[in-house]
Amino acid sequence: MSLSACATQKYVDEQIAGVNSRIGTVDAKAQDAIQRADAASSAAQAAAADARNANERLDQLTPRVDRLEQRPAKMPRN
Repeated sequence: MSLSACATQKYVDEQIAGVNSRIGTVDAKAQDAIQRADAASSAAQAAAADARNANERLDQLTPRVDRLEQRPAKMPRN
């Protein structure tokens, strides 16, 4: 004796609709995560550029500070 079962078209459509809904939810979350990651990457690149600029400015100021530190201190006039 053998048994066979057939799913109705309506049942299959309902199951596929449920899976498609979950896929849509996961896809939306993935897109949101990608957008946030892109924004974080842009912010990190901007911060790195700011840090490079600050380091360049510091490199420009270091010799001036060194020269000022080497000057003899002036005695106050009374």
